[in-house]
Amino acid sequence: MKVKRLPSTGETLLGTGYRVDYGGKGSNQAVGCARLGAKVNLLARIGQDAFGQMALRLYREEGIETSYVEQVKTAPTGVGFILVEEESGHNCIAIDPGANDSLDASDIQSHEAALRGAAVVLTQLEIPVQAAEAALVRGRAFGATTILNPAPVRPLPSSFLRQIDILTPNLVEGKVLAGLSHDSATGPAEIAEKLLNQGVKQVVMTMGEKGALIVTSSSQTMVPAIRETAIDTTGAGDAFNAGLATALANGATIEEAVQLGVVTGGLAITKEGVIPSLPRRDEVISAHQRHGLSVPDWLAKDFPVTA
Repeated sequence: MKVKRLPSTGETLLGTGYRVDYGGKGSNQAVGCARLGAKVNLLARIGQDAFGQMALRLYREEGIETSYVEQVKTAPTGVGFILVEEESGHNCIAIDPGANDSLDASDIQSHEAALRGAAVVLTQLEIPVQAAEAALVRGRAFGATTILNPAPVRPLPSSFLRQIDILTPNLVEGKVLAGLSHDSATGPAEIAEKLLNQGVKQVVMTMGEKGALIVTSSSQTMVPAIRETAIDTTGAGDAFNAGLATALANGATIEEAVQLGVVTGGLAITKEGVIPSLPRRDEVISAHQRHGLSVPDWLAKDFPVTA
């Protein structure tokens, strides 16, 4: 729902516009990739409830492979509760993972056919850490580029971080992973350097309206955001990661992929809700043209691509 401003501790506010939408970071990212033309295998767990049935229907409508989506009796489908500040579009979110929490490393091994042949394996932390790490390990073993969107953030061991080809934290998440306090004045480039030293191959720090900072062992590159009017920022990070992953799967350089992610993330803030805001390929092409950016060849071609 929408609120005039985000509440303080112990405060009750009146809100408006309550609605129920599809959500979940992995789910959103899968839909975002599919809308850009990617072939998507989703490995996940949902409940045997109305929300689970809604999710399956969405995946089928979006052309996502559901063979690896398991419905369980023991837990409900994961849910999130979102407050959106009317004027700025900023949000705060709390989630109950539900069935997501029952996914473990053995499930990744038993469903590793979902990863075999993939160009990119993208995961996040709305599932147990052990499951996310197993997905990255098996994905890398099959030759995929591994991406972790570290949200909801928690400290991770170096053994996990070494499995990540591309880490996509925001500033707050980067501080947690680097072992810094939330009020640390450490800048994004320094945070990224600390993460590289812990074993991450490349860091793409998402910085909202500023864009994204790419930090590797040999370079730092800032990719500025496109200018769009913010209506609802919920899902912008998912749209960014979907654009990044799909571009990489189609042979883009990291700079080209981040540029695509900046466009998809920028478009996502222009509509209310997450699934309605995840852009389709024609919208992304139009945005490139509107902002004077070159349209990637793979995006313009009318053929299926693989992520």
